[in-house]
Amino acid sequence: MKRANRKWTWLAVAILAVVGGFFLLRPKPVAVDVAQITRGPMMVTVEEEGETRIHDHFIISAPVAGRLLRIELDAGDSVQAGQVVARIVPAPIEPRQRAELVAQLDAALAATREAQAQAERAQSEYEQASRDRSRSEQLVASGVISREAFEQSQTKETTAKKALEAARERLDAAKAQEAAGKARLLEAERGGTSEAVVLVKSPLKGKVLRLLQQSERVVTPGTPLLDLGYSPQLEVVTDVLSTEAVKVHAGDPVLLEGWGGAKPIRARVRLVEPSGFTKISALGIEEQRVNVVIDFVDPPGPLGDGYRVEARIIVWQADDVRKLPASALFRHGNAWSVFTVENGRARLREVQIGHRNASEAEVLGGIDAGRPVILHPTNEIREGIRVQSR
Repeated sequence: MKRANRKWTWLAVAILAVVGGFFLLRPKPVAVDVAQITRGPMMVTVEEEGETRIHDHFIISAPVAGRLLRIELDAGDSVQAGQVVARIVPAPIEPRQRAELVAQLDAALAATREAQAQAERAQSEYEQASRDRSRSEQLVASGVISREAFEQSQTKETTAKKALEAARERLDAAKAQEAAGKARLLEAERGGTSEAVVLVKSPLKGKVLRLLQQSERVVTPGTPLLDLGYSPQLEVVTDVLSTEAVKVHAGDPVLLEGWGGAKPIRARVRLVEPSGFTKISALGIEEQRVNVVIDFVDPPGPLGDGYRVEARIIVWQADDVRKLPASALFRHGNAWSVFTVENGRARLREVQIGHRNASEAEVLGGIDAGRPVILHPTNEIREGIRVQSR
């Protein structure tokens, strides 16, 4: 009997040794970072640095050759239409210079006619946009068209109104150039002397942005004297890669950040310029970039001309989507895949992905919300391996 007991005792010891060795020798679970697949808002943005600028600039130039007297204005000063901004003691006029003045006057007259035609066209487009907006207002009230279509008609009306204002300002500037050309030609026909003084006047009301010439010096016709901003309207211009510009459209919302304030400033894309240009990056790489012009929706506050901002152009957004961290995704064959955690083991799952941004990706199928996924999966993570959340 004692011999039988000893036999069972040794058998139990052997079984315990095998089981203990299995648990001692089997690999420890791999520590991983885990996140949940969730539902919520998501947006896709194009982000670039931008710069503010006055919507309308006017460069006042020297109308004649001669000695420029010191300009008494300073940057930031306001000027009125007809106010003297510079004085030039003209050099004697030669026949060749007179011919040039005649040609400049002809060009100014042509520019006035062109500006007049553009102003009339802008007036017609604004009236049409107003009629379209009025019709859309009636149609959206009756449910014939969507709210989005009505908002687009409102945006078109606002854009057309701003274009009309700009066209009228350009017409005023062209008329001022025409008047200046006539004055220069009149001075030439009178045989201007070195003792006469040509008064350079502001063609319209505005603010001095920059003094391009301030100290006394000899200038030639067309020498820029000062940069005048004749519209209080600020805009933002940012250049984006051409591969990103194709995603941006007029009317896209924009968040302006990094301007020095605590909150982003809302804005909207007005124009994606149709022509790109080559720019050398900080790494010395040639890039094709496109200018995007942005209008403020919120007041610009303390921002002025030439201020730096960071523009986040929202090219897509939704309020409720299934999404996962982008760091959980990797390519497996030709498909996007993730590792999920099921009963303490890693399981490979193929997923269908929609929109993506730098931190998140929209999940269209292949996995449900609430499922834990492994972030930054390393090469040691494979199908069926034991894992443990950190």
